[in-house]
Formats: sequence, C-alpha cells, structure tokens
Amino acid sequence: MHLLRIYAAGLFALGLLLVPAESRADSGVRLGVGADYWVDTSAAFNFTLGVEGHVAGPLFVGARFGAVLVTDGNIIGVPLDISLRATVGRTVYIEGLAGPWIMFKGDTFKAHAAFGFGLQGKAASIGVEVGYLDPNPIIGLRLGYKF
Repeated sequence: MHLLRIYAAGLFALGLLLVPAESRADSGVRLGVGADYWVDTSAAFNFTLGVEGHVAGPLFVGARFGAVLVTDGNIIGVPLDISLRATVGRTVYIEGLAGPWIMFKGDTFKAHAAFGFGLQGKAASIGVEVGYLDPNPIIGLRLGYKF
C-alpha cells in the first residue's frame, strides 16, 4: 500500500509538471468509449473522460479516467491513465497511456500501459489500443469525441 501511495504521488507530480501554463483553443475535453479483449481473461467495456493540454508542436499531455466493466464476474472498476498524444499530419494520432486501474472486486489495483493509434477528425476519433492490463495483454477499439 505504501508503494501505491508513492506511485500515485509520482503520477500527480508528473501531471503537474506537464500541464501547460496557459490555456489554448486546441486543448480540451475528450469523451471516449471502448471495447477490449483482455487476453485469456474477459471482455472489458469502458467509458472515459479525458482532459488534455497542448505541450509543444503536435504533442498533447493529459489524463483520462472513467468506468470499466469486466464481463467475467461483472467487475466494475475505475481506469486512471496519464496520456501523451501526438498528431501526425492532420488525421492520424498516436498515443501512449499508463496508470493504475482500480477494480472493486478481486485484485484491487491493476497496472495498465498501452499504445494507441487511429484516425481523427476535428472532433471525432476512432482507433485501436494495444497494451497490458495486469496480468495479461489487452487490445481494443476506441471511439472518442473532443469538445
């Protein structure tokens, strides 16, 4: 439990360091839904709210949180991720995500790290996310809408 507090404090400090000092019109809030196959475990469906700020050039840093339903055992959880997102050209994005996911049944804290890529318009995006959710790989589809 002590290690988890240190991890959470480190993520919070990193988030504060990476938050931009001024607001920009291209920063925003993103609503997302996802459907995942958690290899050898279950299906997982999530609804997330993300906030992001412009860092430099095509880079954005942010955080996302929300709710997840793991179908095997009807486990409810809260995904918490720090994200780094880059726009390539005008329509392609790539992103990296990492953070703890809190489950309300079984093992409480699960480590999560993922890489995502996809297509985005002015507001809507669709993509694939591939990563690891303790103890197995996870792959899924993401739909998002930026306000």
